[in-house]
Amino acid sequence: MSANRNAKNRLELVLLATLCCALGAFAQQGSFTLEQVLSAPFPEGLAAASAGDKVAWVFNAGGARNIWVAEPSDDSVAYKSRAITKYSDDDGQDLGELSWAPDANAIAYTRGGDLEFEHRSYPNPASLPAGVDQGVWVVSLRGGEPRRLGEGHSPAFSPKGDSVAFIFKDQVWLAKSAGGEKPAQLIHSNGESGSLRWSPDGSRLAFVSSRGDHSLIGVYDVGAKTLRYLDPSVDRDGSPAWSPDGKQIAFLRIPASRPAFGPRRTAQPWSIRIADVTTGASHQVWIADEGKGSAFHGMVANSEILWGSGDRLVFPWERDGWLHLYSVSSQGGAAQLLTPGAFEVEHVSLSPDRSDVVFSSNQDDIDRRHIWKVAVAGARPSAVTRGTGIEWAPVVASDNKTVVVLRSDARLPARPGILTASGELKDLAPETMPGDFPAASLVEPQQVILSAADGMKIHGQLFLPPNARQGEKHPAMIFFHGGSRREMLLGWHYMLYYHNAYGMNQYLASRGYVVLAVNYRSGIGYGMEFREALNYGATGASEYNDVQGAGLYLRSRSDVDPARIGLWGGSYGGYLTALGLARSSDLFAAGVDMHGVHDWNLETRNFVPTYDPEADPNAARLAFESSPMASVKTWRSPVLLIQGDDDRNVPFSETVRLADALRKQGVYFEELVFPDEIHDFLMHKTWLAAYHAAADFLDRKLAAAH
Repeated sequence: MSANRNAKNRLELVLLATLCCALGAFAQQGSFTLEQVLSAPFPEGLAAASAGDKVAWVFNAGGARNIWVAEPSDDSVAYKSRAITKYSDDDGQDLGELSWAPDANAIAYTRGGDLEFEHRSYPNPASLPAGVDQGVWVVSLRGGEPRRLGEGHSPAFSPKGDSVAFIFKDQVWLAKSAGGEKPAQLIHSNGESGSLRWSPDGSRLAFVSSRGDHSLIGVYDVGAKTLRYLDPSVDRDGSPAWSPDGKQIAFLRIPASRPAFGPRRTAQPWSIRIADVTTGASHQVWIADEGKGSAFHGMVANSEILWGSGDRLVFPWERDGWLHLYSVSSQGGAAQLLTPGAFEVEHVSLSPDRSDVVFSSNQDDIDRRHIWKVAVAGARPSAVTRGTGIEWAPVVASDNKTVVVLRSDARLPARPGILTASGELKDLAPETMPGDFPAASLVEPQQVILSAADGMKIHGQLFLPPNARQGEKHPAMIFFHGGSRREMLLGWHYMLYYHNAYGMNQYLASRGYVVLAVNYRSGIGYGMEFREALNYGATGASEYNDVQGAGLYLRSRSDVDPARIGLWGGSYGGYLTALGLARSSDLFAAGVDMHGVHDWNLETRNFVPTYDPEADPNAARLAFESSPMASVKTWRSPVLLIQGDDDRNVPFSETVRLADALRKQGVYFEELVFPDEIHDFLMHKTWLAAYHAAADFLDRKLAAAH
């Protein structure tokens, strides 16, 4: 017995030493820290002023969010950038919704609250005992402290410059931009108000009133203090766009609500209408064809309708199965295709003179984004940027020629840039890049196109460990983005959530992992039929074919240890991570599931409160069968569960129920819960804690699986 015990102890020591050596090798391969790779400030909300050739954006630097502006220097050749607010804490208080004053000497903005779910309670991820609130503020470019106008969000500066409209408790309010007076509630109405749009002369204010199963467009006359709804109907009206003379409003009319999750390739055709703001009467100027494009899918813009020069309306449409820009006369007639080809338009803005549209697309470069320009009247689009970088969110300054964008590439993260006269992109605030940012240590991801289990071709980005030795087998990780209406790119992403995920994938590669980011079906970038994939999500989980295909692809690689393949992802990516572990524990050795969907019947009710599983038992049964909870009986692989318990996108109960089921099944899991944190973590330190925990868990479980 003693000899056996000693032999066992020696074996345990050898195994422990082997594990420690494996973990040590991982640590030695890493040439930078998570703190370093996630240290660069992230820009968003780029907005051009209507005067002074100025632009502004929000920089999120380690959780401290501030407004930056760039304007021509004294010699009018170069632009100078500076911060005009001085917030310094990683306190989880969001900042955004920038609105320029007409003279370009002040900016209104929102600070605090949840800018995605604005009608819900204010998140307090720092668990501050005194609580938090949400406020509308104005800051002057000439100096001085910001002025708080009142509680609320979505500020809109009046074209007259003397007042700011905003939303508080779903109602429209007005405050003097100089402050000093209490805001006044303009309208007492039902529904949730939003999409504030001033008329060109500032005499009227249009807005959308969402009322559950329908929505209306209202117009408030500031002088007369009257309210009129434009041709109210049972449909969803939205995206109001003023005519240049302020006499008419163009808007969308969408006949039916779409299911929360499931393919929707056709619908009752949507239309564009124009209303007379004096009488409220409207008429249809254009309607989508039946079939492809009959279901509305939007672009990223201030409005889905842009009223261009020559009284032409620019709008998105999927007539040929790709999201393109079209224009139509305000008098009616056939729509003109502005952006032909097998690619998709995404970020769109109108030039100050309304003659051109600048936009991002993946034309000729399907896994990146570049900037293009096209005339509203119609012409061949011209490339504004090209190359191996990624550019998005273009705006044109008030001089009608200076183009400012946000940009990144495989090694350098997101940052604002300006297009010079020579066509070169120049960074606007290069001094903000941390001195120890590990750009030189990052790898360039490779485009791969793999076959899903059912044969569909799926794009992905492959990160290989630097300095990998010939014949060496590595652990591997598959990353699934959330959404699912997203696309990971061959470089740093344009959304903060996936910008962080790209940094995490680089970190894992630096530690010796082969990492594959998968653009699974139901994502964007590859056309309507790919996005509206048959039987996806709650209607059959057809994306599981892509999970399997990615696993088999990695298993076939000579540089991957087939016994050490793991999964990680958040939200919809957490759903696919859990689904892969539940159905294929023989293929996937471990996973990290961040705020994932585990039961579609719970998730659907979160976005459609009227959803009743008993109303359609067959659909509810299919939704459950498409969920990880339906396959827990075959789940064996260890998993780390991560979620904030104030999550508004995925109910925290999803993780509670999964943990209970895993306990009963005897599956090993670890958990990391962030009290008061939301879905898209508001605090930088939350991201770091989550990623450190994930890397530690994967190192332990995948090294142990060797």
